[in-house]
Amino acid sequence: MTEPCVDPRLIAVLGPTASGKTRLAVALAMEFAGEIISADSRQVFRGMDIGSGKDLHEYGQVPYHLIDILDAGSEFSVFDFQRRFLKARAEISERGAVPIICGGSGMYLDAALRGYRMVEVPYDEALRARLAMKTDSELVEELQRLKPDQHNSTDILDRERTVRAIEIARGEAENRLACEPLPSLQSSVLGIHWEREALRERITVRLRDRLDNGMVEEVQRLYDSGIAWERLDYYGLEYRYVGAYLRGDMKKNDMFQRLNSAIHNFAKRQGNWFRRMERHGITINWIEGGGDQLAQARKIIQNKFKS
Repeated sequence: MTEPCVDPRLIAVLGPTASGKTRLAVALAMEFAGEIISADSRQVFRGMDIGSGKDLHEYGQVPYHLIDILDAGSEFSVFDFQRRFLKARAEISERGAVPIICGGSGMYLDAALRGYRMVEVPYDEALRARLAMKTDSELVEELQRLKPDQHNSTDILDRERTVRAIEIARGEAENRLACEPLPSLQSSVLGIHWEREALRERITVRLRDRLDNGMVEEVQRLYDSGIAWERLDYYGLEYRYVGAYLRGDMKKNDMFQRLNSAIHNFAKRQGNWFRRMERHGITINWIEGGGDQLAQARKIIQNKFKS
């Protein structure tokens, strides 16, 4: 497979949840004639707006991609993301604009930035028959053996998803040598850093705002549209905990406290993944969230792309 000849420049904006990625990416798109590609595993789904943090009101006239492209309830894998990302990047570059990838999903960012091509892994009925004999804990052990740096915790919370993750990990291992590398990118990767307590406060304030402005109603609406509670659990923390509240499994205050704590822990895991990316050769230029983010980012990008 040959990629279109495109401008190799790419700006990436990453950071933990509630760090202000979208706002910075939009400001950069306005300054550098860019278009934004979302690197978020849930923003691809229509109707999952508040819980996934789309913040579409911040985009203004800036074009965006990989948002609202599938019906809620559908499947979307890292392989699907990489394929669509490559297509969007090529189209943006061919228009003379700068692609700006923005998100906090570590595996998606890896798939875009690290220069390896993922393979499409078909269902393996023989493997699935063997895995059907294993307990949930045995499946998790097998997945962790295949992928010891596993980051996506939702893959170990749902048996079907764990089986599929094992299937993909085995398929990728078998096909790794056959995978051609992706075209090299001249990427400028920006990471937004906040001191721990400041980030914790931002997460809590953001969660309260979402709950006060329709997140509970959004989850109820998704369930009423025919998406089962078990499927909503699959879509992440906000949908899992709000779903539990709506089912009557916990009171509203308990839901808030437990969800808030879970998001804080998720932000820590995001930080671990970003450090892993650095160990694997991706240079992340960290900027201080509490400072002038745009000015810091502008300086880094101009130094990177100067002729």
